[in-house]
Amino acid sequence: MEDDLFADAARQLLQGECTPARVRAIEAGGSPRALWQSLEQAGFADALVPEHAGGAGLALAQLFDVWSQAGAHALPVPLGETMLARALLAGAGAERPPGAIALVQGLLQPDGSLHCEPVRLGAVADSVLVQHAQGWSLLPVAQAQSKPAAFCLDVNLRWSAEQVRAAPAPAIALPGGLDLRTLQAGLVAAQLAGALMEVFQRTLQYANDRQQFGRPIGKFQAIQHQLAVMSEHVFAARMAARLGCAGQGIFPERLRVAVAKARCSQAALAVAEAAHAIHGAMGFTEEYDLQLLTRRLHAWRQTAGSESYWHGVAGAALVHGHAGSTLDLIRSTTDITADITA
Repeated sequence: MEDDLFADAARQLLQGECTPARVRAIEAGGSPRALWQSLEQAGFADALVPEHAGGAGLALAQLFDVWSQAGAHALPVPLGETMLARALLAGAGAERPPGAIALVQGLLQPDGSLHCEPVRLGAVADSVLVQHAQGWSLLPVAQAQSKPAAFCLDVNLRWSAEQVRAAPAPAIALPGGLDLRTLQAGLVAAQLAGALMEVFQRTLQYANDRQQFGRPIGKFQAIQHQLAVMSEHVFAARMAARLGCAGQGIFPERLRVAVAKARCSQAALAVAEAAHAIHGAMGFTEEYDLQLLTRRLHAWRQTAGSESYWHGVAGAALVHGHAGSTLDLIRSTTDITADITA
């Protein structure tokens, strides 16, 4: 299948280009340019753009494994966001700027300035596509006032009223019920699924390799229990994240995204906790690669809404928008077997 080939190409590229050493270098302030150019030249940034506009014309469901691979490799550039942004701009007939594009919902202030806090991966983006109360704005990062955010590659950005008025305002239209947060939540859920799987596999390997009292610690019942709980969270989250990306075209269904992001965010805490417990003190050290992933699990859990926010969305759909039983709603939400098991 075409999407399998696309995912395999992404896996091979990330294994060679997105090494832990390069992730550390970019987190420390190094340039992401070489890594981004490799991704751009491979055609990933325009994967969601229609073929007639110069892209690959893939659907959202075909990119789940690519986004999952990005999460598994702790990709320190906004590839998924750029895919979505360029597809939205192409759909609006707007010009697509070169370079990496971050996505965020911003707040217009009474004086006309625009505040975006935080902008995910804004520190390594060239521009930001912002949804706000008056529509959309495409703004260059270099012109913004920037302050560090909690995660090292996230930033808080502010543009003056003059800069906002001078920026392009693409006429982007989303289907009813969708907003930028929903699109980003589906993306982040897929990346969480990839990071969760990588953390689990690393932890399983460590448990099989680490010897204590003459045998691997993975042979002890307490460790086996922790690994079993981890696996339940990881595989449930992966299926939920695939559900969030399922469907046709580039727009997901909000309820499916709610299920995906809530389940993946919930799993992030449990899996990170268990992984560090099994690794012991070593897993917390800066030199150990595990922390590159678990820090992202904690950061991505909050991105585009934590499990509490999306539980509320799913609950509202049940209470206010569905006349049947809870089981009927679950069946209607997950009745896409062909899409999520392909």
